[in-house]
Amino acid sequence: MSPRVLVTNDDGIDAVGIRVLAAALAARGLDTVVAAPRVDSSGTSAALTATEDDGRVLIDRRDLDGLTAYAIAGSPAYITLLGLHGAFGPAPDLVVSGINRGANAGRAVLHSGTVGAALTASAAGCRAMAVSLDILSASAATTASGGAVMRMSEADEAARNWRTAARAAVDLVDGLLALPAGVVLNVNAPDVPPDRLRGVRQASLAAFGQVQMTVVESGEGFVRTALEQNGERLVPGTDLAALADGFASVTALRALGELSDVEIAGVS
Repeated sequence: MSPRVLVTNDDGIDAVGIRVLAAALAARGLDTVVAAPRVDSSGTSAALTATEDDGRVLIDRRDLDGLTAYAIAGSPAYITLLGLHGAFGPAPDLVVSGINRGANAGRAVLHSGTVGAALTASAAGCRAMAVSLDILSASAATTASGGAVMRMSEADEAARNWRTAARAAVDLVDGLLALPAGVVLNVNAPDVPPDRLRGVRQASLAAFGQVQMTVVESGEGFVRTALEQNGERLVPGTDLAALADGFASVTALRALGELSDVEIAGVS
């Protein structure tokens, strides 16, 4: 029996990236079901939110290019939990989240709804992968989105190299299935055609994200923020350095862990 995969995202059910990713995973032979937010939910991290009507979470069943799909009034992490509890059929063997508009790299992964969904699966003991395409445009992102690109025309979005990220993800499926339960692979691909991808590198998280928030105005009862490209030096071996060199990056993450060697004052 083929492994079952739940495909979700934080850009919403109508995003091009999730269609390309789901189609690639289905073509790989995986039993694929899609469940994603009705609307863009970027920057939600692992928030568990949903819209209810008399205690029922609102779900709209759809056909997504021949695949069974569900549009849900909820956050990516909440949707992932629904899937793990059998809301969309048998519980998945793995969760794949993406393809996100914009890289989820460095320690800024903390804010990503794409990565948040994968980490939620990890916390429940399921293998997961977060997949993103490096479309850096600080002017087209918002701080509420966690730095994700929000404003793209349909023509611009369709012209992006989603297949490059999808191919990198599919090529990592066997490796992910061989890893211990609860591992997340965070995958970022450069926005280049598949034949121009230089390969895939295992990398550590950079100490910063691609963009950073700044406060540009503060007044009585309000504050206004903006995003700007981070000017920090790229460190070799990190995910952002790999992307800059034309490679896809993959970083292994876990949702939960402990620092056993830390001593806390006053605690025996």
